[in-house]
Parts: sequence; structure tokens; C-alpha cells
Amino acid sequence: MARAAPYTVFDAVLQRKQLLSPHLMRVTLAGPRVADMATWAPDQRVKLFFPAADGTPANLPRNDNWHADYRSIPVAQRPAMRTYTIRHLRTERCEVDIDFVLHGETGPASYWAIHAKPGAGIQIVAPDRQFTAVETGGFEWKPPRALKYLLLMADPTALPAALGILDELAALAEPPRAQVLFEIESADDKLPTPIWQGLSLQWLIRDQAPGAQAGTLMAAALRALDLSAFAVDAAAQAALAEVNIDEELLWETPRPNGNGFYGWIAGETAAVMDVRKYLIKECGIPHEMLNLMGYWRYNRVGG
Repeated sequence: MARAAPYTVFDAVLQRKQLLSPHLMRVTLAGPRVADMATWAPDQRVKLFFPAADGTPANLPRNDNWHADYRSIPVAQRPAMRTYTIRHLRTERCEVDIDFVLHGETGPASYWAIHAKPGAGIQIVAPDRQFTAVETGGFEWKPPRALKYLLLMADPTALPAALGILDELAALAEPPRAQVLFEIESADDKLPTPIWQGLSLQWLIRDQAPGAQAGTLMAAALRALDLSAFAVDAAAQAALAEVNIDEELLWETPRPNGNGFYGWIAGETAAVMDVRKYLIKECGIPHEMLNLMGYWRYNRVGG
């Protein structure tokens, strides 16, 4: 029977862990209900629930009102909730892969990924394939039908989604031209990627640029690209609204128009804000061609 809501609570356990690089770990979660999980795009977001500050494990009711149930839990017992991307979903094996950025024991997600043992329980809120709606949301990868040129920018937090995008494009009969800027912590964090004619990929290494802050290498590399073919009258972009990133979420996902250009940019919020201003106000790239997503904020608690 179809469910009443597009997202539901899935119970799972840690099946195995794989260290992909010094700062990225793949966690495979499994459970019978994962057979009903769905993913609609390579950047499909889900919520993971980790033990509360007092050690109480997540135990949300298995119904369609997960958010209200979560908010009703006293703060001290409320499980820590974080947003992640589905990297691979194997419903036939009841398994889902989630890639974690490791940054020590400073947050509940990174701590759990480092210390959890096989069999450890976890809860996931994810799309339910039994839901009958055409689109459930929770993803932003919506390129134009005639995609000819992709600008793809990601820091480590957005790398799993960005790699999923490359995998999807590589499977096309004629992948588009793509300029890819990936900022990572160290050269050892480079991961295998698909290749095709027309793909240009730059790995930007933070520990090879002492003093570089999160996102600054991507922003600098962007300024070396020639995007003039996709510009419009820069004066028309002068009315770009300001976003107070200390109080507002930077998450702009306009529908792209039909000229074949598309930008998917995600990472540290201040860096994405800088990219936003440069592309729209200085390069004259139309706002509706760009997905601009602040995945995290420097010096804010997370992970």
C-alpha cells in the first residue's frame, strides 16, 4: 500500500566501513526496509540520526510525521540530526552507502563514523519508493534537457554528490563538456572519477596552499576560466539580492534556461557566496543557470 508521505523513517545497522581517503569514509548501512528506499538524483539528500548528547540512541516512531516526532523529544534525549547524500543505493541487497567527511571527534556524525562498530543501529529519513507522487524533492540536480556545458564545483562536504553527478553524466551516450573544480584537504584525498572527452577536472589541494581558507582555492581557480560565451549583459545582473549568510541559508536553485549552460556549486557558505557574486555580477552569468548551495558554514558547529 502506498504511504501518505514521500519521506519515512528507515531503521538500519552499520554493515561495514571503507576508508576511501584520509578524510572520507564510506559507511554501508543495511536493513530489510532499505528495500523500499528511493533516490531520485545523484545529490539526493537524506537525514541521519545519531545518538543524543546523553548517549540515547535514535528511536523515532516509524510513521509519516517524523519531523513533529523529532521536535517533540526533549532536547537532552533528542538524537543528533545531520544531512547527507546517498552515494549508492542497492535495494536488491537492502544496502545504502553514505560517504562521511572525517574531521576528528568534534561532531556526532564524524565521531560515529570513526567509532561505530558493525551492527550499530542508526535511523535514516529518506524517500520511500512506495510514495506515488511524481517528485519527492530533496535534490537539486535539475540540469537543462540540452545540457552542453557544466560548471561543477565542490568542496569535501559536497564531493559525494558531485561524484554521483559525474557518474550519471559518464553513462550518457554523449556526455556534455564539463569544467570541474574539486577542493580537497590533501593529495591523498583524490578519488577515482569517470573520464570522457570534454571533461576538465582540477583537484585543488588545501595543504599545498598554506593559509588558504575553505573555498578560496575553488574561487581562485574559477577566475582563471573563460566563461564569456555564457554571459549576458552584466548590467542586467546589478539588482542581485544580498544574502546575510550569518542569518540566512544560502540555497538558491533556480530553474536553468535552455541555452545549455548549468552551474552546480556547493561547499562552504562564504565561499559559495563569493562565487555567486563573481559569476553573476562580474561574469554576467544569468542567475537562473546556477545552483548555489551553502552546505556548511566555517566556524559553525556541525558534523
